[in-house]
Amino acid sequence: MTLQHDNATSHTARSDFLQDRNVSVLPWPAKSPDLNPIEHVWDLLDRRVRARAIPPRNVWDLLDRRVRSRAIPPRNVQELAGALVEEWGNISQQELANLVQSMRRRFTAVLNAAGGHNRD
Repeated sequence: MTLQHDNATSHTARSDFLQDRNVSVLPWPAKSPDLNPIEHVWDLLDRRVRARAIPPRNVWDLLDRRVRSRAIPPRNVQELAGALVEEWGNISQQELANLVQSMRRRFTAVLNAAGGHNRD
């Protein structure tokens, strides 16, 4: 098995863990731009879960703009799991297609930056 990761400290802190399990790691520059499309899907999912609104408790909450505009993160693992599954199902095919179509532009930007970071 071969693994590719971005050499973030959290991924490299226990290199013996992978070696002990005969997992090879692709050589990859540290802090390189992330061109894996799933990372952008995780970011989208994270933003959606963080933006989930507090459900109204009563009719007054429905009328109160301050309550409607507040976001509340999941309070426990069960709420987090439910929010992730629900928001995953809300990602449209068009959003995924747009992400795939953006990859050529992202690769070009990294090449133009000689492998370094860019705004994409």
